[in-house]
Amino acid sequence: MTALPTDSLYAQLDTWIDAHFDDEVRYLQALVQVPTDTPPGNNAPHAERTAELLSQWGYVAEKHPVPAAEVQAYGLQSLTNLIVRRRFSEQGRTVALNAHGDVVPPGEGWTHPPYGGEVVDGKLYGRAAAVSKSDFATFTFALRALDALVAQQAVTLQGGVELHFTYDEEFGGELGPGYLLREGLTRPDLLIAAGFSYEVVTAHNGCLQMEVTVHGEMAHAAIPHTGVDALQGAVSILNALYQQNTLYQQVTSQVPGITHPYLNVGRIEGGTNTNVVPGKVVFKLDRRMIPEEDPVAVEASIRQVIADAAASFPGIRVEIKRLLLAHSLKPLAGNAPLVDALQRHGQAIFGEPIPTSGTPLYTDVRLYCAQGIPAVIYGAGPRTVRESNAKRADEHLVLDDLRRATKVVARTLLDLLSSP
Repeated sequence: MTALPTDSLYAQLDTWIDAHFDDEVRYLQALVQVPTDTPPGNNAPHAERTAELLSQWGYVAEKHPVPAAEVQAYGLQSLTNLIVRRRFSEQGRTVALNAHGDVVPPGEGWTHPPYGGEVVDGKLYGRAAAVSKSDFATFTFALRALDALVAQQAVTLQGGVELHFTYDEEFGGELGPGYLLREGLTRPDLLIAAGFSYEVVTAHNGCLQMEVTVHGEMAHAAIPHTGVDALQGAVSILNALYQQNTLYQQVTSQVPGITHPYLNVGRIEGGTNTNVVPGKVVFKLDRRMIPEEDPVAVEASIRQVIADAAASFPGIRVEIKRLLLAHSLKPLAGNAPLVDALQRHGQAIFGEPIPTSGTPLYTDVRLYCAQGIPAVIYGAGPRTVRESNAKRADEHLVLDDLRRATKVVARTLLDLLSSP
């Protein structure tokens, strides 16, 4: 193996990123200004805009539209994934950089326009400013800095870089990275996926999402005994499910950054009017699974809890539909070059140790790892999701984190592609 690049090469990357940082911020603003609310998931226009922006720097973004029937069956409207391929030589590894452009709708309470991309006091505000259009910018400008170094004939690289910009992480990733991998459109050797700047994430929770429909029998509220109250039946089931959260606290993970399993019911709807006994109630639950859990056993347990609770309320009938089963991410042994480089350069740029950690989120990275592709999560952002206001009003990114994370990723790519 060859020696690592010299400090002067790292300094040249840093200098280029500093000189072009205003362009990077404008690029991120343009990405934020095209909405990608999912649902409804009309995300092809953002892919078109991203490809247009990339073309100004000479990058050809391959457009891979997912067939409309698949998209609509998935509950979305349009979806086009992008791949940019930059080969430096035929020999050597391919490092992919993946970020997702889809986001949850902005909701209420914003003091800055959710699609304005405003910069105030060193922070860029907007939906997806932090998660994860920020890393469209991080990864694009890290690659641009590397290209500038090659153009100056300062270094000879082996292998290549791919940018994967995908659009269904909020729905599980199966039509984003899942589609690209299933169709044989990519097979990188290593992957860095969108994340935050102060840790290298190597593991994450799994997620089971289910829709539970409780059927009763409608009746006039004046004679409720002639019906079966689906809402009361649902309450019995919900109480049993929430009781599980107490039990989950006794199950602890050995992965730093991950605590224990937990369950959340995020949506409930039902009934027809205030003077009618509800005949149907539907709720959706989200069960986070620590890496040590078996997803099959978790789902069977949830179904049994629901069945037992339903049996205690005579007259109701319950239907259960799985909406999502996202497996947890467990580190693959081959991720060591990624972890080592990101930690080394992270400490040099941020001036503090960059630990490895797990996260209670679930991400698209699991889909790459399921194909045997070693991967880590790293990018531009704060120490915690909460600090960024991701999925809340006034989501924002500290621009200094963007600048420094871009340098860390660029230096890491230089290391990985300088070694045979």
